[in-house]
Amino acid sequence: MGRFDGQVAVVTGAGRGIGEAIARRFASEGARVLIGDIDAESCEAVAESIGSAATWRRCDVTQDTEVDSLVGAAIDELGRLDVMVNNAGALGARGSILDITTQEWDATLNLLLRSVFFGMRAAGRALVAQGEGGSIISTASVAAHSPGNGPHVYGTAKAGVVHLTQRVALELGEQRIRVNAICPGGIVTKLVVDAVGMEHTPETVASLESATASMRPFPRAGSVTDIAAVAAWLASEDGEFVTGQAITADGGETVGPKWSIQMVK
Repeated sequence: MGRFDGQVAVVTGAGRGIGEAIARRFASEGARVLIGDIDAESCEAVAESIGSAATWRRCDVTQDTEVDSLVGAAIDELGRLDVMVNNAGALGARGSILDITTQEWDATLNLLLRSVFFGMRAAGRALVAQGEGGSIISTASVAAHSPGNGPHVYGTAKAGVVHLTQRVALELGEQRIRVNAICPGGIVTKLVVDAVGMEHTPETVASLESATASMRPFPRAGSVTDIAAVAAWLASEDGEFVTGQAITADGGETVGPKWSIQMVK
């Protein structure tokens, strides 16, 4: 018996990276998973590799009608909704505040923050109507708390995700709907490799993972499965009493650099 037997989870941005790992984790524990991603080809490939527990639908999360349709498909095709994971995103606009254009600012906020509002609203309506509680989880970032860990607009949007999470948790708590965010540290995904302008090869990934591991006290690189494990716990009965929280999963990265006895001598 899996922790999510009989349950349905919707995961956005699940065509790769953290979203894919979350979808796979829920499916491995018994859930039926509806995968949403703007890249239909990747979306379909992930769903087919998972098997009968997964289905997919192309979804542009910057469009409220498409997010509504994704959640509606879970109800209509899979019979219910138990977990909504708002994960889709990208680094978005980068560079100096002196150079970022208004269009870049708006596009990044639309993808990283407004889309989470769409997902929370659609899932909240469905879960309230269903009347059995549920879990809404959104992917934020350590950049929400540590400005040095991400570009201007990215960090601003992720801080907004955390604040929105807390506010919606206050509203939906009486309905037994838990609303939480996960703040990953540096996880080396293809999206990250592409963003830094490097070729996605095993050597590149290993190099970047080594670099990120050197910045944190826990002695290894983080992986997408680490974040998926946190999502699964938050959505499970074990996490029932946790709501309105932004869970940081970063191997201690935001605590500070590796501690050394040399620092106290």
